[in-house]
Amino acid sequence: MKLSNYYLPTLKEAPKDADTLSAKLMIRAGLIRKVASGLYEWLPLGLRVLKKVENIVREEMDRAGANEVWLPVVQPKELWEESGRWTFYGKELLRFTDRKEAGFCISPTAEEAITDLIRKDVSSYKQLPVCLYQFGTKFRDEIRPRFGVMRAREFYMKDAYSFAANDESANEWYQKMYDAYQRIFTRCGFNFKAVEADTGSIGGNFSHEFMVLADTGEDAIADCTCGYAANTEKAEILAPADIEINEADLKPMEKKATPKAYTIEAVAEMLGVPQSQLIKLLVFTADGKPVVALVRGDHELNEFKFKALLKCNELEKATEEVYTQVTGSFVGFAGAQGLKEKNPNVMIYADNYVKNIVNGVSGGNEKDVHTLNVTPRRDIKVDVYADLKMASAGDKCARCGKEFSFTRGIETGHIFKLGTKYSAAMHANFLGEDQKEKPMIMGCYGIGISRVVAAAIEQSHDDNGIIWPAPMAPFDVALVAIDYDSNPEVKKHADEICAKLESAGLSVLLDDRDERPGVKFKDMDLIGLPYRLVVSSRTVKDGQCEYKKRTDKEAVRWNLAEAAEKLLAEAGK
Repeated sequence: MKLSNYYLPTLKEAPKDADTLSAKLMIRAGLIRKVASGLYEWLPLGLRVLKKVENIVREEMDRAGANEVWLPVVQPKELWEESGRWTFYGKELLRFTDRKEAGFCISPTAEEAITDLIRKDVSSYKQLPVCLYQFGTKFRDEIRPRFGVMRAREFYMKDAYSFAANDESANEWYQKMYDAYQRIFTRCGFNFKAVEADTGSIGGNFSHEFMVLADTGEDAIADCTCGYAANTEKAEILAPADIEINEADLKPMEKKATPKAYTIEAVAEMLGVPQSQLIKLLVFTADGKPVVALVRGDHELNEFKFKALLKCNELEKATEEVYTQVTGSFVGFAGAQGLKEKNPNVMIYADNYVKNIVNGVSGGNEKDVHTLNVTPRRDIKVDVYADLKMASAGDKCARCGKEFSFTRGIETGHIFKLGTKYSAAMHANFLGEDQKEKPMIMGCYGIGISRVVAAAIEQSHDDNGIIWPAPMAPFDVALVAIDYDSNPEVKKHADEICAKLESAGLSVLLDDRDERPGVKFKDMDLIGLPYRLVVSSRTVKDGQCEYKKRTDKEAVRWNLAEAAEKLLAEAGK
């Protein structure tokens, strides 16, 4: 492909609103352009990368035994009402009505559509298991689209769904998809890790995320030497051993004025105590019912764990009005001591680490006041102690007791054991071998194809631009011809090398533009192709060209007659 005929508008500087390294490089390298918040156009170079990832994924899905389908992105309201997600999914679901006033949504995921498809045609255990997959555009109306295509409102995705007659068969498909994802991300050239994860709005009882490891990743991963790994939303933390409390060491509670101390940091500094001695009180509504959560001042409540513990559909932070009704205090100054006496029906949940606080500090239930010497085991009637904190430095693995290490990653794939969440709600039933009707057992398996492209850049780049893993590169070779139009020898040798490489199966981007060498080299480094050959008036007079891998610092000279064969060997062809 001659660059003079290829649409590749590179930029020297990225737009100021590009908020991640990958977004900046994708825009500068001419892969994408922003249309509106969270909406992007994919240009020819970016689309080539997208399609290369798609082809890898398709090959591994087919290898696993799944069948490809194409489902509509516009889906009827009735299907989503059957599953209960029409209202539960929230404002991320883009809803609209057609000219007949019928309700529809733009699909953010396809559990309802695929379940509807299967229930129409599958009625017996003899037709199971089935696994179908598709590639397609999805839309989620994110409140704060960011990170370029990694958290866009519109994105390109592979989603797959399995249907089985029993748990054994469902687990087999889960493992097949787990293995397929391992092969996919290995083929993409990633350094990645599969970690246990929260199931989120998709639902189900178990899931794994596939994380591309990168220092710039938006997700933190808790990793243990025993082999257990999970994102910090899911990581199971070993509860600290209960300390023995000597009654003689307990001080009586007393109130202390803390004017304008509205944060944990401000209270700790004003009172001269560590943040670990503070007891943070949070009020939520779980499916509309108020509940109270307590965590240590230096810890962060994990809302995913809290929601899972409560087994509720919706968990939301309480309004100021509800907060005041539940605690009888001002926001930020409520304490759980005496709360059960004032409001016996409210449930109080506390993280395991709260249990060992002795002579701690809590809100004083008065504005600008805190209470000193609060000992939860003596002063607070906690209904349930549980693992409710976000994993952080110093925490230990609940599986083996060793301390976690932490890395960062970018979620590019997610697989779920859905169970019968959708099949039961939507009556996707089959007749079993015992002639009894049962709901199908489902699995769900997604890969954000557009996220994979951005993740590759976050993991592999340098100061000059992108460094594509070879399997994902839009072209294999950058063939830079200096003086292509003015020197017949340069043109002849460049065309010959290009033809040899392409006939052997490598894709070549021939830079035949009438530009200064520095401009050409900067563009080629920016777009990050794995191999670069330079043919110029200076090199051809010596019967040579210059070769450089994208990851090398210096170029080397090759004989022109051997260049194509040597590069094919480098590329493993």
